[in-house]
This record gives sequence, structure tokens and C-alpha cells, in this order.
Amino acid sequence: MLWIGKRRRSDLEATRFAGSKPAADLVVTRFAPSPTGYLHLGHARSAWEGWHAAREAGGRFLLRLEDIDRGRCRDDYAAAILDDLAWLGLAWDGAVRRQFEHFADYRAALDRLDAAGLLYPCFCTRRDIEAEIARAGGAPQGALGTPYPGTCRRLSEAERAARRKAAADYALRLDVAAAVARTGPLEWVEDGPDGSRRVTADPAAHGDVVLARKEFPASYHLAVTVDDALQGVTLVTRGADLFAATAIHRLLQAVLGLPAPRYRHHPLLTDAEGRRLAKRDRAQTIRALRAAGSSPGEILALAGCPEISAAG
Repeated sequence: MLWIGKRRRSDLEATRFAGSKPAADLVVTRFAPSPTGYLHLGHARSAWEGWHAAREAGGRFLLRLEDIDRGRCRDDYAAAILDDLAWLGLAWDGAVRRQFEHFADYRAALDRLDAAGLLYPCFCTRRDIEAEIARAGGAPQGALGTPYPGTCRRLSEAERAARRKAAADYALRLDVAAAVARTGPLEWVEDGPDGSRRVTADPAAHGDVVLARKEFPASYHLAVTVDDALQGVTLVTRGADLFAATAIHRLLQAVLGLPAPRYRHHPLLTDAEGRRLAKRDRAQTIRALRAAGSSPGEILALAGCPEISAAG
């Protein structure tokens, strides 16, 4: 077993990896911010997209906090997210799911992938990866970054065991080629303003992605895939910057036996220079706009969203 840590029964095991099962045709969406800062206009747009899709269809809008990284996430930011959404009129349904409370679910998924022979430990540093790519004559930059060249995938079991004992940290990577060989061709349904279309997934283009680290329970890719299944999400609304990542999520759904939701990737809000709004760039926050006297309707208008009526 690759994973290290205390084992307990998970929600994912209890559902036999079938995911939550909402009523037939019920639209279930979600908004899943990380509490590493205050919400900005881009977040307001993304939250509204999920809220609007659910309310328009008479469905459910869920809220999830992606707070696995306890070193960067803060409880005051989490509280501010809930407060800002409520103030904007974007009411969610049910309890808020906090990822750090569900490590056993991610562990169960890792165990299943490990048992299928689809995980391997990687001991490479960023410098190691860049050096091997350079020796191989370079590789294109994918939408998810430079694809991993597969250095540690070629290690023998004896070499892996020896390195695990000596390593202070290591990553757990998905053997994408082996996973694709199991699943065959994959696609997902993408909803848009002109209707739905099927998109061919190409997870191999992203290389063997990291799904966890020795002391870190899950990467974004694993956690979001497991959470969407457990929460019964049927329509994932999110920014266009995550369009490419859907190929990896679709692959994980297939190898774990999880249901595949529909997707709707919306355009990103940008600043005057055309850069997407981001916390690290100190984009103007909802909190600051509120303090300056803006109303919920004015903020939603700035985010490109129609104002929400009292009945909403």
C-alpha cells in the first residue's frame, strides 16, 4: 500500500464508489472556492453561474470549501466566503462540505487506484523533471503545465521501496497510460449557449498527474472528482481555465467507477489589461466593494450577472 496514515471507513467506500444519487433529472450544481483569501468579482460570477443553473432548473446549489491545504487556508476567510455569498443573495442548499473533514474519502480512492496498479511513487524534484525534459529535447507546455516525463514510473519495486524509506516526501502519480488502457476512449458533455456537445478527453496530453503526496491527502484533481461524486453533482459550472483539467477528471471518474456529470465552463472575468482576476493579483474583493457602499445588485452587475430578485 502506497498511502501512509490512519485508516477509517469513508463515505466513498460506503457508497461503493457509486456516488450520491439525486432524483432523476434533478440538476445539482456547486461552488467550491478555497478559503485562501476573500472572494473577488470572478468568484461572484462563478458562484452565480452555479446558483442560476440550479435555480432555473428547480435543482440544488451546493457549497464546498476546498480547504485541504491547512497551511494556506484560514477560518476567517471561510467565514467571509459564507457571509459574502449570503449577502449577495446566492443561498446554497444543505450543509457546507469542507474537504479537510473528509480525508478518508480521498484515501479510499487512492487505495482503489493503488489496488488496480494505477499509482506509483515519484521522488523527482522540479529540477529533476526539468533536466530530463531538456535531455529529451524539450516538451510542449500543456494546459496543466509541463507533462511529467515518467522518470519514476520506470523504477523497479525494489527501488521504489528503498526510496520510500529514505525519502522525506514523495508524490503519488497516476499512471495515465495504464489508466487509459483500462478505460478506452473517453468524452464528456459540455453545455454551452448553443446547446450541448461531446468533447473528446485527452488525459495523456497532461502526463502522469500528481494525486497526493506522502503527507498530503489529495491533489485538486482527486479531491474534486471524489467530492462531485459524493455530493451528487450533475452539472459542474466553473471557469474556462479548468476546461483542460476535465480530461483528467473524466479519466478518474472512469477508473473509479464514478458517475460523470455534465460540464459548463464559463468565460473568465479579466482586468483592464486582459488578465484574469486572481487573489494573488489582489483583485478587488467583494468585501472591499461592500465596504465602499456597493449593493449586491451593483456587484453582480460588475461580475456580468443579472441582479437577483428577492424571490431568488
